[in-house]
Amino acid sequence: MQEVVPISTANTTPKNTRVADALSARSTSVRLQAALAAGSNPDPSFLEPLVERCAVEPDFFVRDMLSWALTRLPAETALPRIRLELVSERAQARSQALHLLSKIGDRSTWAWITRDMLRDANDQVARTAWRVAVALAPDDDEQRRGLAGELVLQLGRGDRDVRLSLSRALVDLGDVIVPALERAAEDPDPEVAAHARATELLRQDPESGFDAAVEEAGRVVTLGPERAAAAAAAVAAADTGAPEASTKAGTAEDTEDADC
Repeated sequence: MQEVVPISTANTTPKNTRVADALSARSTSVRLQAALAAGSNPDPSFLEPLVERCAVEPDFFVRDMLSWALTRLPAETALPRIRLELVSERAQARSQALHLLSKIGDRSTWAWITRDMLRDANDQVARTAWRVAVALAPDDDEQRRGLAGELVLQLGRGDRDVRLSLSRALVDLGDVIVPALERAAEDPDPEVAAHARATELLRQDPESGFDAAVEEAGRVVTLGPERAAAAAAAVAAADTGAPEASTKAGTAEDTEDADC
């Protein structure tokens, strides 16, 4: 049975007390409808129960509706309260607050994203911070290079999904990432070097796919650029020659059968 997480109703009005009660109902559909109602009739008195529920809501679709409801409130009302959640002890609260910054889209809030957030020990929080930091980053190349320099420190971290998130964030920063990636590609840690090379391959050819880029980058790190290129050429030549060899083999077999 799903645990009901109560929402504080201190300093609330009867209206948002009712919203808070519905948002913490056992039924997912009731919580979804409550979030929809709050967003359909935006009222600053809903701010507190919506923010608090974001921090604990287990259902993705309800969280998405809660986020939408919060974006319906005036930014000058919602943002100061959301900022408090960025330093919450609850990982989901931090992640949702970062997500809301991207939804609201006020680029002045980029300054709220700290190094600690980009390095958060919780992968989901860190992944959200990477994405949002890039989305809100100023157009100034120097600041974007500084962000790239911070993000490359996370290369080699986590599982495939975490690494893909970081690569996408770096690629979205644009060409300013190239010098940082070049340095990271020479890192003595093969995981870091391979991740850096895979990210650069993805930047050059987004259609190649992350897994193919990782495989190619790993080959380069293991064999070295020249041997990796030679190995790739040998594989390509073998693939090209295979049909011909197969045809010749088939002809020989046909001849042998005819001689019998």
